[in-house]
Amino acid sequence: MVTRTLTAVLHKEEDMYVAECPEVGTVSQGCSIEKALANLKEATELYLEEFPLPELEKPLLTTFEVASSA
Repeated sequence: MVTRTLTAVLHKEEDMYVAECPEVGTVSQGCSIEKALANLKEATELYLEEFPLPELEKPLLTTFEVASSA
């Protein structure tokens, strides 16, 4: 069994947290950040059982600013 470190991106939609793994494309949700992450982990593990990934390089994660009139 191989252990991988993947990225989770979370945002809040109304009363739920949505968690997404950009490397795999899995998405899940939960009523708390912890639950959303636990659900994402489970969904990703199930996905990877069916569709194993080749060795991945660690993604570069950064932020940027944009100007907006709103």
